[in-house]
Amino acid sequence: MDKYTGKKLDGRYEIRELIGVGGMANVYHCYDTIDDREVAIKILKDEFLDNEDFIRRFKNESKAIAVLNHPNIVRVYDVSFGDMIQYIVMEYIDGITLKEYIEMQQVLDWKETLHLTTQILTALQHAHENGIVHRDIKPQNIMLLQDGTIKVTDFGIARFSSNATRTMTEQAIGSVHYIAPEQARGDKTDGKTDIYSVGVMMYEMLTGKLPFDGDSAVSVALMQLQTTAQRPRQVNPDIPAGLEEITIKAMQKTPDSRYHSAVEMLSDIERFRLNPSINFEYKYFEDKPGYSDAVKKSKKTQEPENYGDNHEYYDDSPVKSPVLSAIKGVIIAAVIALIVFGGMALYTGYTSSQPKEEIVPDFVGLTISEANSLNNGRFVFTYESRYTDEFDVDTIIYQTPEANSKKIKEGSTITLVVNSADSEIAVPFVGVSGDVNATVEKLKQVNLVPQILYVNSEKEEQSVDSLFPPVGTKVPIGSTVYVMVSKGPDYKEIEMPDLKGLSLSEAQSVLEELGFDNIKVAYDEKSKEEKDEVIRQNPVTGSKIKPDYNIVLTCSKGEKKEKEATIYVDLPAGVSDSVEVTVLVDGAVDSTYSKTVIPAYNSTYTIKIKGKETVTVLVLLDGKEYREYSVNYEEGYVTTVHTYEYEGATQETTAPTEAPTEEVVTE
Repeated sequence: MDKYTGKKLDGRYEIRELIGVGGMANVYHCYDTIDDREVAIKILKDEFLDNEDFIRRFKNESKAIAVLNHPNIVRVYDVSFGDMIQYIVMEYIDGITLKEYIEMQQVLDWKETLHLTTQILTALQHAHENGIVHRDIKPQNIMLLQDGTIKVTDFGIARFSSNATRTMTEQAIGSVHYIAPEQARGDKTDGKTDIYSVGVMMYEMLTGKLPFDGDSAVSVALMQLQTTAQRPRQVNPDIPAGLEEITIKAMQKTPDSRYHSAVEMLSDIERFRLNPSINFEYKYFEDKPGYSDAVKKSKKTQEPENYGDNHEYYDDSPVKSPVLSAIKGVIIAAVIALIVFGGMALYTGYTSSQPKEEIVPDFVGLTISEANSLNNGRFVFTYESRYTDEFDVDTIIYQTPEANSKKIKEGSTITLVVNSADSEIAVPFVGVSGDVNATVEKLKQVNLVPQILYVNSEKEEQSVDSLFPPVGTKVPIGSTVYVMVSKGPDYKEIEMPDLKGLSLSEAQSVLEELGFDNIKVAYDEKSKEEKDEVIRQNPVTGSKIKPDYNIVLTCSKGEKKEKEATIYVDLPAGVSDSVEVTVLVDGAVDSTYSKTVIPAYNSTYTIKIKGKETVTVLVLLDGKEYREYSVNYEEGYVTTVHTYEYEGATQETTAPTEAPTEEVVTE
């Protein structure tokens, strides 16, 4: 047992068990005694407590992560930076890592891959908009819950090492398979770094294998820098072409060739989801013939041949024919023309595949909504806030680069300065009508950028389900607000049948055939209907319900009817005198069957007793115990419990210790 298990942190967090061991920290399952909830606590390992640079970064990053609030990001509840211990208190997740799930499934179908990837990207978009880049996106850092929800974990810790160097070491193993080339080089990283890692995870989910693998972290890192991965469809031909294009675009070596943001990648994913046969026709650079091979070929045609006699032979024909020379000239001219025009064609094709350049447009004086309409996706906008009384509020007062100042390529970034007294704005309430167009316009009016995402929802199709970030959340001007539009539930509602009057087993069979599997049974003690007959149901007949709805069937307990048991008492043999018989039923004398008999005349004494449950019948002869019986009316049998000898008998009784089972007759 480690030194923390069984202890209590800060008099509040009871540490129950160690559930995870990482390179920098250990994770424990704990109980928060104040807030009465289970939590996970990540405790920094002792060997890093003296590293001032790491502690500083750990504090800054932990505080930043604590402000993140997204359904697909593990929440941070508390942080502590004591001299003897550093820890982060987080939401406790009962699930498995995405890596474990991939290893179990081997290959995921494309629909499931999109379901998981979409959640990861929406989480990253939230983090990026808050200035946080994960830098260690990998399936080991993605938790998967039983309902298919994912939670992104480990923001900002895995990127730090035990010293300030950026050299690739064996400590990078586990992450190096997913890191972007610029991260492997130690260059600047941003949101596009996380996009690359998401692309690698998509590759792994769709193919069941990593795009790059090797014997060491260094060899894998070199592959990330230099090697082009095998196309996913070459590994798994069932992958749709459009999804392969999305994966490859996310995995481009150069950051500017990737998706510029998570929302841009989400947009392509949604386009693919709506039309799985789509082709984006992205153009990627292919390997071209090596320059060294061309140089070798050129030198070979110029160097003299050597036949081993120490002489150099430039031509084996001492006399050149004019006709041959003319033919050779024509051939050479044709080759030159082919090279020239072919080169021109290649250049034209190359230049046509490059991003177009155009003069910087003028966005000054426009609102953000108007600027987006004019831009039409050609350039990437970033926003700043500043106030001046020379412009209307919420209009653009300055831009970098300035309008008409130069030519820039499509996809370049333009910074827009918006006239606003506040750098943040609250996501507005958009009403309860659910109208998509009205919602989009309302967001544009306050200088937020709406992005429509279609989600499964209980709400009416094509109506607004929710906004993310939620209404009232403060976000920077120009931030993307996701408008979650309902595309209906992800299940088909089933009509509840009429089950009243059926037996419980019959009703259960009907429900199971319809696809219901959550069936609960209750009993009515007062019902006079047959036992196990369905007398009520919830929900009622005709209701449209989900397959996982908890159905309750109320059945009759069944009124217990009185039954009659017949007991055959064997009397002692050889007794000619009269004997007083007394019958006790559960201790009470039954006067009907208490009388005087002469055993010599009647060897068997018959008793018939009515009842509903179980009773004990004791037969006395002349006041002494003779036979004891147990009568079970519900099950329908009589059992001899005890047999006693009668002292006046002239010979032994031959009755068995347990009488034969008698039929219990129902009246």
